[in-house]
Amino acid sequence: MARRTKGRPVDGVLLLHKPQGISSNRALQQAKGIYYAQKAGHTGALDPLATGMLPICFGEATKFSQFLLDTDKTYVVRAKLGERTTTSDADGEVVEIRDVNVTKEQIEQHVADFIGESDQYPSMYSALKYQGQPLYKYAREGIEVPRKCRRINVYSLTLDEFDEQTNEIQMTAHVSKGTYIRTIVDDLGELLGCGAHVIMLHRSKVGHYPAEKMVTLDELQALLDEAKSQDKAPSEVLDPLLLPMDTAVQDLPSVEIDEQQAIAFTHGQTVVIGEVPEKVCAVRCGERFLGVGERNQHGHLKAKRAVAITNNL
Repeated sequence: MARRTKGRPVDGVLLLHKPQGISSNRALQQAKGIYYAQKAGHTGALDPLATGMLPICFGEATKFSQFLLDTDKTYVVRAKLGERTTTSDADGEVVEIRDVNVTKEQIEQHVADFIGESDQYPSMYSALKYQGQPLYKYAREGIEVPRKCRRINVYSLTLDEFDEQTNEIQMTAHVSKGTYIRTIVDDLGELLGCGAHVIMLHRSKVGHYPAEKMVTLDELQALLDEAKSQDKAPSEVLDPLLLPMDTAVQDLPSVEIDEQQAIAFTHGQTVVIGEVPEKVCAVRCGERFLGVGERNQHGHLKAKRAVAITNNL
């Protein structure tokens, strides 16, 4: 007997504005429940303390979530100088208090030191896994485990505000994937000699997605309640908020193939075309997005991630 799939087929990308105080997974599950979607996944966790853009991929769009994980992000961060915590943010316990004797010019000078490529060790309180367990689980038990440093790129980091009364600073950071903002803040505090930790973190942008397209869980719930009260199908009011799944790969070069090649591509067969411009590319047939292809050793096109035929052909 075939197993029944719970929920309805929903395909697309939702730019969820994650609220403070809940995990990214909980936010995902709430959005998935509101949409009554069969399948959903987020594209890069935000800490419970953090707010802002959390792209959620529904259905076939989950096949392309990795491209959003790999893209750059922009954050607005507020930090408290003079205090270090166990987690480098306000959710941790204060472990050290120091005097703050710095000027705005000194802060700006050290902020500039972070711009460019560098190696960064992930925080022990991150969701990265070691032997199948998230690092934060080891950290909560007081266990330090080996962590691989990762190459990051800070494209820009600006000091927007320095409040000498509260010893708080606010910065805007445009960074590559895998960059831990709280680690930057903790390192900055050490360079300044006073220590620091994150008290507010907001992700304003993921890749090319605009902030004005974000929607909150409360707004989604209100739309769902309104649809029910007016005897409308929830899909009528919720689905228009979804962005096309190919927006997840908007930065990739595009390849156009014909109808016959499209059938072969979606069946996993190699397609011979004039030229595959890059190693990885978005593949289209007219107005239809077919998936992501890659160039094989012979220079031909093969599917890396293909949209299911029932959804696209």
